[in-house]
Parts: sequence; C-alpha cells; structure tokens
Amino acid sequence: MSAPSADVEIHLRKAGRTKIRYPAALLADDGTLVTVRAPWAGAGVRDFGFVRFEPGDTFVEHYRRDRWYAVKEVYAADGALKGWYCDVTRPAVRTGSVVTVEDLDLDLWCSADGGTILRLDEDEFAASGLAATDPAAAEAALRALSDLERLAGEGLLPRSRAS
Repeated sequence: MSAPSADVEIHLRKAGRTKIRYPAALLADDGTLVTVRAPWAGAGVRDFGFVRFEPGDTFVEHYRRDRWYAVKEVYAADGALKGWYCDVTRPAVRTGSVVTVEDLDLDLWCSADGGTILRLDEDEFAASGLAATDPAAAEAALRALSDLERLAGEGLLPRSRAS
C-alpha cells in the first residue's frame, strides 16, 4: 500500500511496557505484511550460543497483521545470511510511522542452512502467566510457534536481500 523508503520506528512491547524501540527503513507495506530493514539495535554483542548478534548485522523484519508472529532475517556485516529469528507476538499494528508488536516470550531460531531449528523461551512463556490471564492468546501463541517450526522445517521462511 505504501511505497518503500519511508522511515518507521519499531516498538517491541513486553508485558505492557516498551522493551525496545528503534528506527527502520520501510521496505514494503501491503496492508497485511510490513517489511523493514534495520541494523542490529542492541548494545554490543549478544551471544546466544547458537548465533551472535553484533554491530554491523542487518535485520530484514517481517511483521504481520494477520499472524501471531514476526520473522527476522539476520545478515552478517558481509551480507551472509546467519538465519531467522522469529518472535511470537500479537499481530502487528502500524499507526503512522510506528509499528508496534507485543512480544509473547516464545521464539524460534532457524539457521541459514535450515539444519538447526530451536524453540526458545518456553520456560519464560510458562512463567508469564498468559495461559491463566488470556487463554485464547496463549493458545494462539503456541499455535504460532508450531506454525513457525513447520515453516522453518519446510524451508518456507521469507528470504530477501539485506542490502
């Protein structure tokens, strides 16, 4: 719907509070899917053991208004795809130049070669209490994680170019 190149700000919320905000370049918005490109927004290096996010990395992020997840392609400074980091979230909302998503703790990692697919933070999800406070959202989150795992296993996660 909107032309690529406009700037947006990503607001990632968790438990009702803004966890992080960062600027991104809007690549596309078709009314259902918002795609942006952003540099690694963290401070310094974040080493998960299975992947390192570090200054110079580029993320191409796909936010959906019709699904309970966001998919982030992670590229190294040299342009090599590291893999996909997928967040289970409530459907994205874009208001003007702000894209907001609510993180629901569950995550999935898929390596660039598809050989490693990891479900992450299931303990955080269980401890969040979402199953008790919003059972429908908890069910949707668990379905989203299973959907992401299936997409990763079938090689169907989005792939674009970092630059």
